[in-house]
Amino acid sequence: MKQKHYLVPSFLASKGLVKLHIDSFNHFIQTEIKNIVRANSRVSVPEANWWLEYNDIYIKPPTVNDGGVVASRVTPHDCRLRDLTYAGEILVDVTFVRQNEVVSKKGVLIGRMPIMLKSSICVLNGKSPSELMRLKECPLDPGGYFIIGGTEKVVLMQEQTSKNRLIIEEDSKRGLVCSVTSSSAQTKSKTNIVTKDDKFYLSHNSFIVDVPIAILFKAMNITSDQELLQLIGTEESVWANFVPSLKLCLEYNIHTCLDACNWLHSRLRQPRYRTAFGAGRTLRTAANILETDIILEIQRFLRDIIITHVEMEKLNFAPRAFFLGQMVRYLILANEKRIPPDDRDFYGNKRIELAGSLLALLFEDVFKTFNEDLWLTVSKIDTKRRCTPFDISRHIKTWMITEQLNRAISSGNWIIKRFRMMRHGVTQVVSRLSYVAALGHMTRMTSQFEKTRKVSGPRSIHASQWGLICPSDTPEGEACGLVKNVALMCHVTVEVDDAHLIELISNYYTFPLYQMRYAKNEYVIYVNGKPIGFTQHPGKLCVLIRGLRRSGRIHGFVSVYIKQAYQCVHVVSDGGRFCRPYIILCNGRPLVTESVLQDLRHNVLNWDDLLKKGLVEYLDVNELNDCLVAMDESCLTDGNHYTHMEIDPATILGVVAGLIPYPDHNQSPRNTYQCAMGKQAIGTVALNQQIRFDTLQCQMVYPQKPLVQSKTIQMMHFDELPAGQNAVVAIMSYSGYDVEDALVINQASIDRGFARACVYRRSGVHLKMHENAVYDRLMGPSIERETGVLRRGDEVLQADGVAYIGACVNDRQILINKEMPVVSSSAVLDNAGSLSLNVNTPENAGIFWVSPTKCD
Repeated sequence: MKQKHYLVPSFLASKGLVKLHIDSFNHFIQTEIKNIVRANSRVSVPEANWWLEYNDIYIKPPTVNDGGVVASRVTPHDCRLRDLTYAGEILVDVTFVRQNEVVSKKGVLIGRMPIMLKSSICVLNGKSPSELMRLKECPLDPGGYFIIGGTEKVVLMQEQTSKNRLIIEEDSKRGLVCSVTSSSAQTKSKTNIVTKDDKFYLSHNSFIVDVPIAILFKAMNITSDQELLQLIGTEESVWANFVPSLKLCLEYNIHTCLDACNWLHSRLRQPRYRTAFGAGRTLRTAANILETDIILEIQRFLRDIIITHVEMEKLNFAPRAFFLGQMVRYLILANEKRIPPDDRDFYGNKRIELAGSLLALLFEDVFKTFNEDLWLTVSKIDTKRRCTPFDISRHIKTWMITEQLNRAISSGNWIIKRFRMMRHGVTQVVSRLSYVAALGHMTRMTSQFEKTRKVSGPRSIHASQWGLICPSDTPEGEACGLVKNVALMCHVTVEVDDAHLIELISNYYTFPLYQMRYAKNEYVIYVNGKPIGFTQHPGKLCVLIRGLRRSGRIHGFVSVYIKQAYQCVHVVSDGGRFCRPYIILCNGRPLVTESVLQDLRHNVLNWDDLLKKGLVEYLDVNELNDCLVAMDESCLTDGNHYTHMEIDPATILGVVAGLIPYPDHNQSPRNTYQCAMGKQAIGTVALNQQIRFDTLQCQMVYPQKPLVQSKTIQMMHFDELPAGQNAVVAIMSYSGYDVEDALVINQASIDRGFARACVYRRSGVHLKMHENAVYDRLMGPSIERETGVLRRGDEVLQADGVAYIGACVNDRQILINKEMPVVSSSAVLDNAGSLSLNVNTPENAGIFWVSPTKCD
C-alpha cells in the first residue's frame, strides 16, 4: 500500500481543515437552538390572562438593511468593505393571546445571529471556485469564522472536562472525590460525593452544608436500608464501608421520607432555581407549607438540581438513585485501591467546546433574559383595561439578542452569570500575516488553566494526544502547552441524539438495572453517561455496535468501549470528542486495497464512500484503548493481533508543523520555534488580497514556492499561496569576528528585488448626518486667496475631495478633505470646520485603491 497517503487529501476534501467549526455551528442553528426554544417555549402572566408560546425558530441567510423596508442579501466581502456584521435574522413562529383571542404569527423578528462563513446558510456554501471568485472571495479560504463590524473573528476551541461522566480525582483538602457535571437542556449543575470521617456526603452548592448521602437516598423514596445497600453493591467490604453513613440517619433521627425532606428543607440555600420565563422561584418556607406538600416540593427540587442528565419519569428517582449508588460504590473501591483514580489530563476525560456549543450556552442565557423582559413588559401593562388590542410583537426588543451576541464575539468575553461562567479571550481577530497564519489560527485550541501557575501536568504531552494534538505547534513562555493546535486528520464530533441508540441497545444483551446483583460478569451499560441496564456479554455488545457503525446503520461517530476496572460499557454519541480515522484490518489484512486507492485517486470513490463501505472508521481516545493500531504494513506479521492501521504517520503533526521539511532530523525545540516563526513569514495572504481592505496587510512582491516540499505543503495549497523566498545561504567566517545571529546580504540580490515587500494600510473617514439636519461633506482642494495656488497638502486631491488612484503621497499630505459642522445640536448655518485625513508615514507611498461605501 505505497499509495495510502492519497487517503489524506481525500479526507481533507471531504472534511476540510476547519470543518469541525462549521459542523458545530450548523448543528447549533439546525438542532441546538430549536432545543433551547423548546425548553423555554412558554411565557405566561396569569394575572393578566396572557401567555405566549414559541412554535418554531429558524435563521434566515445574511442580509443588511440599507434604510429600506426590505432587507437585501449581503456577501462577506461587502461586510469587510463596509464595516458591517455578517448576520441573519432570527425569526420565530408564536402563538399568543390578544383580547381573549388566540393569535398565531409567523416570522416574528427577535434579533440577528452572526453567521459563520461557509456554514449551511452562508451565501458561500456549496459554491464552486469560479462562483467564489465572482463573489470576490478567495477559493482557498477555509471559512469557519465570523465578521463583526467588518472585522474577522474566530472562536477558539476551548478544552473542558467532559460532562455527564463520573470522575474520581484527588483533592488536596478532601481526599478522593467522585464528581459529575450534569448538563441537560434545562439545567446544568455539579454534584460531588466526598468522604469525611469514613462517612459519605453529597456536596452541592444548593445546600449550605454537605448532605449525608443516606439522608438523600431516603428523600428519594429509598427508605429501606437493605434496598439502599443493594444500590451500592453486594460485597461485604463495600457494605462495611457504608455502614457508618447509615448510622448518621439514626443520629439525626431520620427514618422516613418526610423526615429526610424536612432535614433537607432546613438546609437549602436561597435563592432557588429559575422558571421557564426567567424569574427567580423560591421554595415555600416551613411556616406556610403543609407536611403533605413538603415531600412533593423537595422531590421536585431534587429533580431539577441533582444529576439532571439522568432522565426520570415524573418523580421516580430509581435511575438517579442507582447512579448515586454507583458514585458511592466507585469511591469506596477507589479508597480501597481496587480501582485507580481518573487522570485529568487523559483526553478521553475531556471535551472540546467549539463555536456552536459556546453560542448555544450564550443564546440560552440571552433567550431566557429576553423572555424575562417580555414577562416584565406584560406585567406592567394592564391588558384587561386597554382600549386597543395588545400586540406583544410590537413590544419585542430585537436589539437585546443582537447586541449581546455581537458583543460577545467582538470582545471575546463569554459571561454567563447563571453558570458562574466568566471567560475572556474566547475569540480573536483572524491573523492575516500569511495564509498559513490564518490556517494555524483556525486550528488553535486554548485551555482554561491559569497560565501563571507553574504546573507541568497540563503542559506536558500526554500519550492520549497521539494523532489529535500537534506535538510541536505550541507557543513559548507561560502559554507553553496550554495553547495547542489540532493535528491534520483530527476531527471533533457533534452531538447525536441517543434516543434511537438506547432503544437499539435495550434489545440486545441488556437486562434491567433492578435485576443487577454485581456479579463478576455483570457490566453496567452507560449511554452518554446515563445508565440504561446491564449486560453479561460486554464483548458481544461492543462487536454488535461496531458492526452496526461500520455498516452505516448507526452514526459513524458513535463510540463504544469497556472500562474493565469499573465493570461498565460506555456507548457515547455526545459532541466535543476528539476522534481520528483509521484503516480497518480483517484477519491482519487492511480492507483498503490497492484497487480502492486507485479508484480514490481517479475520483471514482470519495472519503464518504470508504466510511459507508466500512473500510475506514473514526475512533475516539477511549475506544482506541481497546484497539491495537499498526503504524504501517511492516508491522502486520503473523502472530500480531492488530485491529487497525495508521493512514499516514505524518498526520500526527498540525497544519504549520507539517510544512517543515524533514522535521524528524531537527531538534524538538527547533520545530517549535519554526511553528511560531513560520506563521510570520511575509507572502501571499489570499487570492483576493488586492481587493481586501485590511487595516494592515503585508505582501511579498516576489513570493516563491519552496524548493523542498512536504506532502502537507501541497494539501494545504501552500504552493499556490507561498510565503518567503528561496535564498542561497553560505556559512563562512567574516573578518575574523564573531557574527553569531548576524546576516551579510548580497547587495546585488537586494537590488534585484530579494525580500521586497509592500505594506498596505487602510485609511478612511465616516460621513454622517447630525441632529440639526446638517451633515459631513467632502470638499475639493483649497486655493490660497493671496497666491492663487493649491493649499499645501492638497496636491493629490480631486474635485470630490479624495486623492486619486496612483497618486504618490508623502508625510502629512491630505488624502481625504472632510468638512464637518462645528455645532451639530442646533440649527447653525455656514459654521463648519475642516477635519482632513493626512498621511502619516516617513516613506513615500502611493494610493492603491479608493472605494466609497455605505455603512450602518
